[in-house]
Amino acid sequence: MFPTMSRRARHVLSGVVCVAVLGGCASTEKPPQVSDASGSDFTPPPRLDAPDENEDAPKSPLLPSAFFADGAEAFVSWRCTPAQDLISASPGDNLRLWSAQGYYGLERSVVAEGKRYRKGTLTFAQQGDEAHVESDNGQLACQQETRRDAITRADAPRAIFKGQGNEPGWTLELDRETPQLTLITQYGEQKHTLDYRVTRLDNGHQAAVTLEAGDADAPVTVELKARACFDSMSGKPYPVRVRVEQGDQTLVGCGQGVERNG
Repeated sequence: MFPTMSRRARHVLSGVVCVAVLGGCASTEKPPQVSDASGSDFTPPPRLDAPDENEDAPKSPLLPSAFFADGAEAFVSWRCTPAQDLISASPGDNLRLWSAQGYYGLERSVVAEGKRYRKGTLTFAQQGDEAHVESDNGQLACQQETRRDAITRADAPRAIFKGQGNEPGWTLELDRETPQLTLITQYGEQKHTLDYRVTRLDNGHQAAVTLEAGDADAPVTVELKARACFDSMSGKPYPVRVRVEQGDQTLVGCGQGVERNG
């Protein structure tokens, strides 16, 4: 049985107390350091979200697989001790795991009780709403906190990606059919639909995409990173951190790749 822990406030973040296991920084207890908790034999996930072989396939630039739940119904947040926040999704016999440092793909192992997933030296063992995360760099005792249903095509039929943020409220949508983004700001009062180009694409453990839109007089830059992200108002979990720079305004929020099934 895993150690019992109380539910902590929504944002006891690793920026205040960094830990090892899934990448971290020094504390007074000097936890072990890590750059890739999956070990030296870590294999990145598929390079890109594989296209459908039919007319329904997206025609816009494809996004890293790490932006998606890969068919899982929901994203789940975990509050862990020492202080670290994780997000998981469970498609089939696999586990997708996001931390503040990146994305990890684990495969299920056969155990007598609960669920156990492994990739290299990283293991995630779950019983009910508790989990124990371990690698040769340290251990975490985690408590399940929040669940959010994945956004699917039934929710957003025209989008391949959706992002959002607060104060003031804004949304970002990448079109499935064309390299075009729609940015709605000021609680829906301002709407911009722009063609974009991909200027950076990283895959695997630290998947990220940078998009540029607009012109020299009014540029818009969008940065998407596969990292654990929590909505600043609801605390709901997302697998992608979103940063939008538009003129002298910077918008920060969360998002996810839109799932095919729904």
